[in-house]
Order: sequence, then C-alpha cells, then structure tokens
Amino acid sequence: MRVIVALGGNAVLKRGQKPDADVQRDNVATAVRTLAQLAGEHELVITHGNGPQVGMLALESAADPNLSRPYPFDTLGAQTQGMLGYWMQQALQNALPGRQVLAMVTQTLVSAVDPAFDDPTKFVGQIYEEDEARKLAAEYGWTVKPDGDHWRRVVPSPTPQRIVETRLIRKMVREGVVVVCAGGGGIPVVRDARGRLAGVEAVIDKDLTASMLAEALECDAFLILTDVPRVYRDFGAPGQSEIACTTPHELRGLRFPAGSMGPKVEAVCRFVETTGDMAAIGRLDEAKDILAGSAGTIVTPNGMWPLTSTL
Repeated sequence: MRVIVALGGNAVLKRGQKPDADVQRDNVATAVRTLAQLAGEHELVITHGNGPQVGMLALESAADPNLSRPYPFDTLGAQTQGMLGYWMQQALQNALPGRQVLAMVTQTLVSAVDPAFDDPTKFVGQIYEEDEARKLAAEYGWTVKPDGDHWRRVVPSPTPQRIVETRLIRKMVREGVVVVCAGGGGIPVVRDARGRLAGVEAVIDKDLTASMLAEALECDAFLILTDVPRVYRDFGAPGQSEIACTTPHELRGLRFPAGSMGPKVEAVCRFVETTGDMAAIGRLDEAKDILAGSAGTIVTPNGMWPLTSTL
C-alpha cells in the first residue's frame, strides 16, 4: 500500500515547549518510531508542519540589525524544510538500516492571480500593539490586521496547484525510497510572464498540499496524524461525540474550527472525493491501528473500511 502521512507541527514542537534544537530532535525521534513501522510495511511519503519554526526564524530575521530587510517567507520555508528534513532523514535512516531515505526541499506552485493575494488572512509571527504593528507594516511592507485584542502580521494563503518536484517524488517512491517532502505546505512559488519560477510571500496550508500530493502520487491512503484521537461532532459541547468512520458528505454537513480541524477535514474530504480511496485523522502513535480500522476517524466514499460494496 502506498501511504502519505501529514504530520502536525506538534509532532516536532509540542505546545509549551522551548524551541531548542535538542527538544525538537527528540520529538522527531519519537515520531519516527511510529513512522518506521509504517515504512516497514508500506511505501511511505512524509509531509510535516513548520509553523513554529518559521515563526521563530521570522522573528530572528526581523530583529537582525545586519539585515536591510527580513528574509521573505519562501526563503524561511526553505530553511525550515532543510532543518526538519535533515532531522527526519537521519532518524529514519537510523531506524531503517539498509532502507533509502530522501528529504527533499520542494516548491509548491500557486496561481499568481489567486484571490488570496488580495486579501491576506493567515496570521504569522508574534502579537503587537496597534501602533507598533502599523509602524512595522510601514517599515517592512507588511500587511497587519487585528487578532483579538492585539495585531499581527498576515500573509496570503493561496490554494496549492502542484508540487513542482512531483515526478521526481513519484520516481523515488517507486524505487522504494522513503521520501520526506512538502514541509509546511511547500515553498510557495509562481511562474512569471516568461515561465520562470519565483518565490512569493505566502504560507500554504500543509494539509491541502499533502492531499493534493497524495492524489498526484496515486496513494492508497492519506493520514493526517496529530495529537487528537478522532474528529468530534460538536467539539467542546456537553454532547460532543467521536466520529469513527464517515463519508465526505457527512463531514461537509458539520462545522469545524477554521483555524484547526477545519482545514484537516477539507483536505481528507478532497482526497476521498477525488480518488475514492481512504483518508483518516488521528493520533500519530495509533497510525498502524488507523490503517487497520480500529482507531482514528476514517473517511471513505461509503463510510466503510476496509472498503466493501454497498450493492
């Protein structure tokens, strides 16, 4: 079975932890213990979040007096892909002796006329008071918006169109290589009037990119692995209930928070609707059980897993 895994950012840096390199590497090693089990039985592609790491580097870049301008987000995305990919590649190589592992810096193509560029909505970086936010916006060309009682920088979040390196990833997977790619949704790029690639200031939803890549690679299963055991109906309400096995049609009839579970649900629904295969959301340490059908929220065209006829 060909499986693509989208790791939540908490797999590398858990809430409340300091972003020390040793802490993050230890978390990666823990995650890899589960991923290595999957790789032992399936063709495996791994994607991952990078939000905390990009936020940290953006702050450092903005505060560096030696820079005339902070590094742009496409460059920060490349930096974090390299760092996290290195940690994951090395941990997987140690866990899977004799198996080839490749971490790739990958670019995600978006449309230069995506409406998201006219209305940036993705909050990034730290919070500011309004006066300071507007001052930074004027100094660095940022767009800032209110976020609760404070202000934050916002950047566009365009829809991913294609991973530029898709053909190479497909070739590596067919040869049995475990591939780590599309970190943080991929480096956002557009094609200019001459067809040349150029990076843009944006942040792409990592789960939508993983869904798109899973379809392009003809994966049999798409797993979003995070820190919640299942998707819940009416999450946080007294009558909340777990969803074990469901369909895209049912999920689209429910409401989920736009900043957390909503994009994950959208990503799995798109994959199942397009391919007719299986997707799931669940805990990282239960990945094998999810594929077996005994854990997580499993999404299939007919709400059954393993897939069986409804005739």
